[in-house]
Amino acid sequence: MSVSIFIQTLNEEQNLPSCLDSVAWSDDIVVLDSLSTDHTEKICRERGVRFFAREYDGRGAHQNWAMNNIEFKHPWVFYLDADEHMTPELRAEIEKIATDPDEVRVAYFCGRKNMFRGRWLKFSMPPGYIMRFFMPAHIKFERMVNPTPHIEGPHGYLDNHFIHYNFSKGITEWLERHNRYSTYEAIEQSRAMKERGVTWTNLISSDANTRRLELKNLSFRLPFRPTLKFIMLYVFKLGFLDGRAGYTYCRLQSMYEQQICLKMKEMARAERGLAPS
Repeated sequence: MSVSIFIQTLNEEQNLPSCLDSVAWSDDIVVLDSLSTDHTEKICRERGVRFFAREYDGRGAHQNWAMNNIEFKHPWVFYLDADEHMTPELRAEIEKIATDPDEVRVAYFCGRKNMFRGRWLKFSMPPGYIMRFFMPAHIKFERMVNPTPHIEGPHGYLDNHFIHYNFSKGITEWLERHNRYSTYEAIEQSRAMKERGVTWTNLISSDANTRRLELKNLSFRLPFRPTLKFIMLYVFKLGFLDGRAGYTYCRLQSMYEQQICLKMKEMARAERGLAPS
């Protein structure tokens, strides 16, 4: 028994080959493409990768389509983006889980090492935990960006990390991508503030992901969010220990937070029938 690999793409001819190299050990690699206009499909066909394509309609909906319409060869699936790489240590860990007949958990959260300017942003962008290893029948995703998984069954946390080359296409592409992301986040955060209050007991939950999601929900309501985010990352998370790269990244994250806040205000004005600004 092995593990199926699921990769989502949009014009990833630059990143995809090395990503595929890192998971070449899997006998079931599946790519879900968002109608790329470069050589992404050609690369997949040449490497014998199973290739699906559909119009992108938000990350959660896109992933749910895959869970409902793609028949993976193996019960366990690991999800990567094209700018991410599997490591040998992580491969060994997930294969051990996938072949354990006594395994009762149906999903695992995994950390990632985020690279910028040739170094790991160990402090300013710590690994965190995102759900990447799972049994598809037990998973459903929500949100247009940074999807929240709903897991039917117990879950766990992996010890090893994958590698994330978040800036592999340069600062300009990162800014363009996060301009899109900030629009999605503004929509999702505005909705969350209307529909969901803060569940204070979740902030002291024994589960790391529950605490993380509630802290994020609380952060939507804080004033001076861009400044607070910079202080949190650069000072309290010790981002300054990442040197110049850490400082630059923390500034970029503050800018991203500012975009979200401005777009949320603009949406609120539109709902009241006012001009955008």
